[in-house]
Amino acid sequence: MSEHRQSKKRRYIAWGVAGAAVVAGGGIAAQTSMAATTWPAQKTYTGRAFDTCAAPSLAAMKAWYGGLYGAAAVYVGGKNRGCSQPNLTASWVKSLTTVGWKFIPLYVGSQPSCGSGGSVKISASTAAAVGKSEADDAVAKSAALGFKAGSPIYLDMESYDTTNTSCNNAVLTYVRAFDKELHAKIYRGGLYGFSSSSAKAIATATDKTDLPGNLWYALWDKVNTTTSDWPWGSTQFTGHSRAHQYLVNSKETRGGYTITVDRDAWDAPVAITG
Repeated sequence: MSEHRQSKKRRYIAWGVAGAAVVAGGGIAAQTSMAATTWPAQKTYTGRAFDTCAAPSLAAMKAWYGGLYGAAAVYVGGKNRGCSQPNLTASWVKSLTTVGWKFIPLYVGSQPSCGSGGSVKISASTAAAVGKSEADDAVAKSAALGFKAGSPIYLDMESYDTTNTSCNNAVLTYVRAFDKELHAKIYRGGLYGFSSSSAKAIATATDKTDLPGNLWYALWDKVNTTTSDWPWGSTQFTGHSRAHQYLVNSKETRGGYTITVDRDAWDAPVAITG
């Protein structure tokens, strides 16, 4: 989820269990195309989360459960996904759902032409078509893992030069097409990005049509919060629609298994499973 992870082929997210709650409902900010459809109730997780580039083994995940974290992000696909996923299967998801883990589907699609992340770039001429087709791929891969309709899919958008108008417009066109197609498939939209660039572009866009209703911002201030350091207006992305990546490259050992993770404060949708 961060550029340093992409270059090193590593990704980590963090969610915690202490005081965590899973609730139905929650706001759907900015997701205007969802209004006409009856949707499955949102499944919300509030706490800390973690992510690694490759999904850990079943044994490692079982050993880690019940400690600091209660949820994990998993890289379901995308042409710019950094690692193969030998452990990430429908049976893995099912087994760990039974244990109590919550999951955040994450998709690493095409990346900005004016950024350093990823080898497959967004082209202005094909941004809308590619955004739609990659959303279809994200839904198919998420569904195959057991993430049901109503689940969120978070689009990973790495850092880029938002002052490059043509590049920024292409990114927004791609994101809108991706998000609109998710909604057509009855999946919720989310975006992971940097508070200084990719997340900022979503939060500050004048036209909110078809932009993701859940925003996961990278701001590495080591503060476990989604409120006190929220960079934009207090009325934006409310109703359990925020997540904050606050610490990266944390090497942690739990239950005899060592994993390097990024930590996140989470108050947003998670996958519907079971």
